[in-house]
Amino acid sequence: MMGSRYWVWRGAGYSLRASRRQLAVNFASLILLLGLALFALGWGDVKLAPDRVWVALTGDAPGWQGFLLREIRLPRVLAALVVGAALGLSGLLLQTLARNRLASPDMIGLNDGATLAMALTLLWSPAGLLGPWWMALCGALVTTLVILAAAGGMGSQGYRVIVAGIAIASLFKAGFELVLATLPVMHSSGIYVFSIGSLVGRGYPVLWPALAGLGVLVLILLPLARGLGMLGLSDDMAQGLGVGLSRMQLAALLVAAALAGLAVSVAGPVGFVAIVAPIVARRLAGPGCVPLCSAASLGAFIVLLADTLGRSVAAPAEVPAGVVTGVLGGPFLLWVLLAGKGRA
Repeated sequence: MMGSRYWVWRGAGYSLRASRRQLAVNFASLILLLGLALFALGWGDVKLAPDRVWVALTGDAPGWQGFLLREIRLPRVLAALVVGAALGLSGLLLQTLARNRLASPDMIGLNDGATLAMALTLLWSPAGLLGPWWMALCGALVTTLVILAAAGGMGSQGYRVIVAGIAIASLFKAGFELVLATLPVMHSSGIYVFSIGSLVGRGYPVLWPALAGLGVLVLILLPLARGLGMLGLSDDMAQGLGVGLSRMQLAALLVAAALAGLAVSVAGPVGFVAIVAPIVARRLAGPGCVPLCSAASLGAFIVLLADTLGRSVAAPAEVPAGVVTGVLGGPFLLWVLLAGKGRA
């Protein structure tokens, strides 16, 4: 059945309602993402047309083209998609939790905790190599526990966790700089590049477990979708509608932390994506919804675009994706602040 603003499906004992506008935004963002992915796979020192990209991916191209696409470019593109989707979802959860458009894993220290955890592995490694990728995920989750302890629990309002997170972010950032100052130069340079956010050299050994982790977290997130929409209401109204507010806030925070840690484990802390993607997704999808799909696809689009620009604009040198998102995200954040005067 079709309403003026919603598509409604009814079955035996269930019904599903979806905003027509949100469905259109989801479809358009996925199409744009697919087009950019095909362009990124074909772009580089050796340029390939989209039809040659498809032939190379299916295994019918000359051996060198297949190796270039499947072993070098494809894992990097997939890594950008995983990182961007995780950051977009993490930022959306935190903005919904805090009822603040500027809440993000960058702000409350999740990225800093994950980066610090990876830096500490250099101190423990006799070879001076970064530890396993899941250390960043553990660092983000530990940071969440520290934030909750500092805030005295979730409380009835999410902003208390955000305020505590800002303080923890400063502390962990100082800890990272202390570790960086004590490391030999040859080791500190590697972790410094990681701390900026880069997809250079990302391969399947890190990509597959990260992709599986993202899938698990999305499956955990889907049952929370209805309750997330209620978090935009006042606390009394949400509780009156049967939402377990404290449990919902805690679940949203833990999933957001895991998503942020997952993103950092693959590419380091790529800044601004977790702020920009949810804001744009909400603007496009309209009020009254939590745009999970469009936030994830827009986050993936931004990271993939930043990585493609980074390896193109200064070729043969490469600019890390985190630097590109910083250059693009800074003016956007300034616009958000100026355009949002007088609004929540």
